[in-house]
Parts: sequence; structure tokens; C-alpha cells
Amino acid sequence: MVKIEQHRMIQDLKDYVSKMGRQDQYDFEMFMKRDKDDEELDSLSYKKLEEMHKRYVVRKTKADIEAMLKKYTGEGGKEKGSQ
Repeated sequence: MVKIEQHRMIQDLKDYVSKMGRQDQYDFEMFMKRDKDDEELDSLSYKKLEEMHKRYVVRKTKADIEAMLKKYTGEGGKEKGSQ
């Protein structure tokens, strides 16, 4: 199960490589190589991968959802008109 989650997180992060800092890009490349070789990450590396996933994918997704909800409920338009 960990291997499947590891692979899914790496696939999700591929879209965010250009937004990563130098160290995160280096770490991500190592994660990709280990995933390609079908290696399971040790607990420390897996924790780092989870943190990267939360930082780049999860937070971006929540912000996008909130912006979309505001747009469709009309809250975004009321704020612009009141300024």
C-alpha cells in the first residue's frame, strides 16, 4: 500500500517541478529515480515526500477549490463591486 501511495504522490508532484526550489527539485529527482527502479522509500524519505506533496499539491488544490466556490456562489463578484 505504501508503494502505491508513493507512486501516486510522485505522479502528482510532476506537474509542480517548475515551482519547486533547488533542494526540492533535487530530492524529487531522487524520489523519481527510486520509484522508477521500483524501490520503496525509507521512512525518512517517505515523510519528506509527504511534506512536499502537502506543500505543492494539497495546498494548491484547496486554494483552487475555494476560489472556484467563491466564483460560482457569487461571493467574488460582491467583493469586487463593494470596493
